Amino acid sequence: MNQIEQIEKYVKVQLATEHSGHGFDHIQRVVRNARLICQQIPTADGTLVEMAALLHDVIDEKVVVDVEQARQAMVAQLTVIGVSVTRQQAILTIIEHMSFVKNIDQQQVLSLEGQIVQDADRLDAIGAIGIGRTFMYGGAHSGVAYDPQIEPRAELTATNYREPTTVINHFYEKLFKLAATMNTPVAKALATKRTQVMQDFVTEYLAEWQGER
Repeated sequence: MNQIEQIEKYVKVQLATEHSGHGFDHIQRVVRNARLICQQIPTADGTLVEMAALLHDVIDEKVVVDVEQARQAMVAQLTVIGVSVTRQQAILTIIEHMSFVKNIDQQQVLSLEGQIVQDADRLDAIGAIGIGRTFMYGGAHSGVAYDPQIEPRAELTATNYREPTTVINHFYEKLFKLAATMNTPVAKALATKRTQVMQDFVTEYLAEWQGER
C-alpha cells in the first residue's frame, strides 16, 4: 500500500465507532470534495491536501477524548509509514487551524492546501448531507430538534460555541453563514447551491411545525 492507502486504513480504524456525523463516510466525502477543488487549482499539493483531508478529524476534540494522546498516535503512525517530518508538520498545521471553532474569535492563516481542506470539510457541513449530519450530531449529543422558545444566538464565540442549542438554531447560527467563509471559487459556487437546499428545508420544517402545511 502507498502512504495515502495506509493513512486511509488508519483513519478508518480510528473513526470506526464515530456516529455523530464525523465518521469515515464523512472523511470520504471530504476527500472527494478536496479532489474536486484541486482539479481547479493545479498549483496545490494534491498529496498534502488528501492526507490532511483524511486525517482532519482524527485529533478533533469533538471526536476524541484525549487530543494530545490522539495527536501523538497520529504522528507515530505517519512516522512509521515514512511521511517526512516536514510533511507531518504541514498536515498538523492544517488540521489544527482549519476548524470552525478555531476561526471564530480570530481568523487563522491557512496555506493554499489548508484552505482547500477547510472548504472541503465545510461543504460537507451544508446541503442535503449537512442536514442529515446536523440531526445526527444533535441526536448523538441529546440535542433538541426545535424549540420556538429558544432563540438563535446572535453571535458565536469560541467560549459559547459548544453550549447547548437546538438543531434548527444551528442552521441560523452557523450553517447558513458558511458559504460566505469559503476560500475557493469552486467551493463558493457549490456552497451557494447547498445553502439554498438548507434554507428550503428549514422553511418547510418550520411551516410543518406550525401546522401551515
